[in-house]
Amino acid sequence: MSRVLVVDDEDRNLRLMEAMLVTLGYEVIQARDGEEALKKVQEIPPDVILLDIMMPKMDGFEVARLLKEDEETKIIPIVMVTALKEVEDRVKALDVGADDFLTKPVDKTELEARVKSLLKVKAYNDYVRNYQKELESEVSKRTDQVRSAFEKIKVTSLEIIHRLSRAAEYKDEDTGRHIQRMSHYAAAIARRMGMNEDTVESILYAAPMHDVGKIGIPDRILLKPAKLDPDEWETMKEHTIIGGRILEGSDTRFVKLAEVIALTHHEKWDGTGYPTGLKGTKVPLAGRITAIADVFDALSSKRPYKPAFSLEKSFTIIREGRGSHFDPDVVDAFFSVKDEILAIREKYKDK
Repeated sequence: MSRVLVVDDEDRNLRLMEAMLVTLGYEVIQARDGEEALKKVQEIPPDVILLDIMMPKMDGFEVARLLKEDEETKIIPIVMVTALKEVEDRVKALDVGADDFLTKPVDKTELEARVKSLLKVKAYNDYVRNYQKELESEVSKRTDQVRSAFEKIKVTSLEIIHRLSRAAEYKDEDTGRHIQRMSHYAAAIARRMGMNEDTVESILYAAPMHDVGKIGIPDRILLKPAKLDPDEWETMKEHTIIGGRILEGSDTRFVKLAEVIALTHHEKWDGTGYPTGLKGTKVPLAGRITAIADVFDALSSKRPYKPAFSLEKSFTIIREGRGSHFDPDVVDAFFSVKDEILAIREKYKDK
């Protein structure tokens, strides 16, 4: 049964309207002033409102304006019921959102026609609103599904990168979970330096491939449990060039970045690094960040040529390299996320 709210400050008018509407098959709610009308609309939402204009406390114009400004009630049709016949009053009613008019004394036949017509409008408005809500819900659901699928793809991609990157270090058992630790170190430093999340994520994906070129280095050099001689060292340094060649030519953002990192993570701030001796800011920032992440993990982990250094000694060596081996700003960022670095180290510790 459709519900009609009748708002009028005169009991006689309320009874008259109720009598006509009930015989037409409608449920009738009554309100004697504007404030009560607003309250009734919230408590028992009607399908149509028959609203008197001239009332104490709050007139019909104000009630209509408030209802039409509210997102929840603006679709309820409002019929202004009034003895006013001035054009300006009707224009004002339209301005505040009235949908139709009835002139007192109200004719039952006209009342039936107006209410029936506006109920069709209300039914259509309800349909549109419900359809929109269902559509928004479905879009939200689909968006969540796509987002979830994308996150799974990213996690899987990162795992594949880690596994393939380990191929370059497969025979070196002491590298363990090095690539996971150093890539997360690099991401933490990048974030601390103010890089946007897209760039931070690219570094997280690219950094594991920093030593992919080691796949081209002979095992006798890569796994030598002692200091390399000059010729061996020159061969070892070629892993940066090999890595760059393996990764070159990609259109993928993080693979392009991985190429840069592979080529420059052994360059030094003072220009004494390799393979090309870049100096200062000529070394790409991603390379400078990866350098400190790589060195810290190498220092604090066991390698074929050395035992693991203590954390205190490892931090001291990084600090002493500020301005020579490492970019001072990157060193400062590294130490400002020291707690996060230690948490990453613990999370990805060698088994």
